[in-house]
Amino acid sequence: MSTIDTTFLRASKEAIASPTDYPQSPLSQALRQPVLLGLFLPIHHGGWSSSNLPRTTDWSFDYNAKLTQKAEELGFDLVFGYSTWQPKGGQGPTRTEAGLDAFIAIASLAAITSRILLISTIHVLYGPWHPIHLAKFGATLDHISKGRWGINVVTGHRAYEHELFGWSQIEHDRRYELADEFVTVLKRLWSETENFSYKSQSSWQFKDAYISPRPLYGRPILVNATGSDAGIEFAGRHSDIVFITSPAGGDIESALSSLPAHTARVKQSAIANGKQVRTLLNPLIVVRETEKEAEEYAQAIIDHADYESIAGRSGVSSDAHAWRGHQKGNLRHGVGSAIGGNVQLIGSPEQITEQLLQLNKAGVDGFQLAFYDFEPDLDFFGQRVLPLLKQAGLRV
Repeated sequence: MSTIDTTFLRASKEAIASPTDYPQSPLSQALRQPVLLGLFLPIHHGGWSSSNLPRTTDWSFDYNAKLTQKAEELGFDLVFGYSTWQPKGGQGPTRTEAGLDAFIAIASLAAITSRILLISTIHVLYGPWHPIHLAKFGATLDHISKGRWGINVVTGHRAYEHELFGWSQIEHDRRYELADEFVTVLKRLWSETENFSYKSQSSWQFKDAYISPRPLYGRPILVNATGSDAGIEFAGRHSDIVFITSPAGGDIESALSSLPAHTARVKQSAIANGKQVRTLLNPLIVVRETEKEAEEYAQAIIDHADYESIAGRSGVSSDAHAWRGHQKGNLRHGVGSAIGGNVQLIGSPEQITEQLLQLNKAGVDGFQLAFYDFEPDLDFFGQRVLPLLKQAGLRV
């Protein structure tokens, strides 16, 4: 195996256009909003919450297609879903199956939507993927969606998933080195007007590759989720949107104290590479007409906590950096939360609006929302919170 051709990588990073270079691209149009608004689809069993309180939330494609169409009707900018290869067994009622594949499920939504951005989460190091496959699939989806499709690039932090595909777990920073090479070559495949050949330092190579059709706006949208130094450096080089967590914990006070420095660091990484990124946070919204009703709803979720699922999740071997500041064993906030999300926002429509406004002032450029009972909670959010967000200047 060869070493990385750093001259090739450096030149490729500097030369390839982003969708934001095209004012008419769907991404550029979405970024005209003061704050991005997305929906984190529950395409996997249990949604985002480890609780047995009855709800409609379901992993099926029909349910998630209906949610996506409702989100588009409400003016949401994007959707994406979680990717996991979790085995069955010993995970509790809310974690018994992996659910839908995020790549296929999200891409399939292109046929039933017209405006909303569709981001497929893909573990680019599993398989391993060959960049020609993903470049061809991505260019095809780019045309089908008219420039609305993109990739949430993840490298995999769970040891059992690497082992599932016949690997030993790859060291954290090494994963980002490999992903950097993969994505750089992927972008070159989307932009090159002539055949070219490449030999990877890992396990793939190609000769006289050429991808047609080429994407409509330079390349598909690129997103990554990270909290580590290596991941932030990767985001600064490649991503349009960076999916972040609160470094200090899932309660609003901890999030507001830690996010300004964290979001500034993420954005500075992009500036150092001559570009901009937008940060995206995943709050789980528990909203009712009054604070008392919202607190009662949150407590009911906690009272029905699925302890087996929580224990199974906390026992998974992971080297993710993003969650290191989160509490364990706290059913309301943190890694072991029954409520879910990387920040938990609980309150009346006015309180939720104020919390989102504060998070935006802390450097968060968008919110990828999740709910406990997705369909009715999304309806309530659209009716009662969205108008307040417009009044507050967060949406137009």
